[in-house]
Amino acid sequence: MKKSPSQRKPIKPIKPIKPFRTYEEQIDNLINRKGLIINDLPKAIAYLESISYYALIDGYKDLFYNPDTRTYLPGTTFDDIRTLYNFDASLRDLIFSYSRIVEQSIRSLVSYHFTNINGADQSAYLNPTNYYPVKSSRADVPKLIKILDYEANVNPQHPYIVYQRRTYNNVPLWVLVNTLTFGQISRMYSLISSDTKTKVSRHYMSVSERDLILFLRVLTDFRNVCAHNERLFSYKDRYDIPDTALHAKLEIPMNGQQYIYGKKDLFAVVISFRYLLTPADFSAFKRRLSLLITNTVRKSDSLETATLLKAMGMPSNWKKISLYKR
Repeated sequence: MKKSPSQRKPIKPIKPIKPFRTYEEQIDNLINRKGLIINDLPKAIAYLESISYYALIDGYKDLFYNPDTRTYLPGTTFDDIRTLYNFDASLRDLIFSYSRIVEQSIRSLVSYHFTNINGADQSAYLNPTNYYPVKSSRADVPKLIKILDYEANVNPQHPYIVYQRRTYNNVPLWVLVNTLTFGQISRMYSLISSDTKTKVSRHYMSVSERDLILFLRVLTDFRNVCAHNERLFSYKDRYDIPDTALHAKLEIPMNGQQYIYGKKDLFAVVISFRYLLTPADFSAFKRRLSLLITNTVRKSDSLETATLLKAMGMPSNWKKISLYKR
C-alpha cells in the first residue's frame, strides 16, 4: 500500500532548514547582517508583504550581492533590488506580448496549410497518417491527437467549439487551433508533414523547417516563464536556437564552437523575434526593450548597463541587430 506524504520517512536536508523570520526580522537581517541600505522601513515591509522575501530578495539580489562575503555591494539599497524586480515584471509583459504575435501567426499558418493539404474535416487532424514525426518523437503523435480529440469532441469550455460540434458535427482546424497553447501548436508544427512545414516556414524570410522548430521551442519556454511570473531577465533555457547569420554578423564571441550569447538566453529571444516578427513589429519591440533597459539603469545608482546586459545574455552591440539582413 502506498504511503501518504505524512507517513513517509523525512529526507535529511543537505543544509539546515532556514528558520522562519517575521518581516521585522527579515529587515533587520538585511540591514545588520547583509549590509543593505533601507531608507524607508514601512515601505520595505509593505513590499515584503505583497511580494515575499523569496520572490523579491532571493530572486533579484544577485547583481548586487557578493557571494563570498554574503553581503551586498557597498551602496546597494532596497530600492535597487525593487527596481530590478519591476524591470523584470515589465520585461515579462513585453516578451509575452510579442510572443503572442508569433503564436497567432503560427496558429494561422499551420491551420491554413494543413487544411489546404489534408481537408477541412476534423478526421484529417485526428488521423495519425497525416503526421510525419522523426523516430525520436514518434510517441508524440498519439499524445497530440489525444489533445486535439478532447478539444474537438469533449471539452465544453469554449462556446465556439461547442457550436461547431453541435451544428456541423465537425470542428475545423482553423477553429480548433485557438484552443491550443503555444507549446501545443509548436509541437504540432514539428509533427506535420515536411511539405506542410516547408509551406509554413517559407512565410518567414531565411527560416528553414528545422530553424523554425528550434525557434518555437525556445520561445515556448520563455513565454511560459512570463506566464508563470518567474524571473526572466537572467533565465537560460534548456534548449538552443540555431546558429544564425545574425550571430556571425554581430560578431558574437564564441567559447569553442558555441556562441556565448544568443543561444538560450534572452538575446536568443531577440534573435528569434528578428526572424519571426514583421520588420515593423520588431522595430517597435526593439524600441520598447531599449527604453526599458535605459530607464531601469537610470533609476538605480548601483546598476550598470553592462552588468544588466551581461545578465540578460545580451551583447553590448545588440541594437545593431536591425542593421543586418536575416
